[in-house]
Amino acid sequence: MTYVITDACLDITDRSCLAQCPVDCIQPGDRMHYIDPDSCIDCGACEAVCPQQAIFFADEIPDDRAAFVRINAEFSQGIRSSNGGDHPEVSALPHRAVPR
Repeated sequence: MTYVITDACLDITDRSCLAQCPVDCIQPGDRMHYIDPDSCIDCGACEAVCPQQAIFFADEIPDDRAAFVRINAEFSQGIRSSNGGDHPEVSALPHRAVPR
């Protein structure tokens, strides 16, 4: 299995996970980051440093966020919105206010 980034990362600018990943399998999008399941080595370094608790092991992801297993994989395969910055389903999500 792999780790998965969920919508808790949406519109957050923290990049702690990127710095911790030893294999660079985390791909930044415009509104959130995505994990390439084919490159992830299941080390958990990203999960440990995520301040949003947005990262889950795919087998342990909450049911209400299970679609993000597919969304991360599809983004890594090149499925993007028309502007190319995110997966189409992520691009369609409403923007949330982020405290400054």
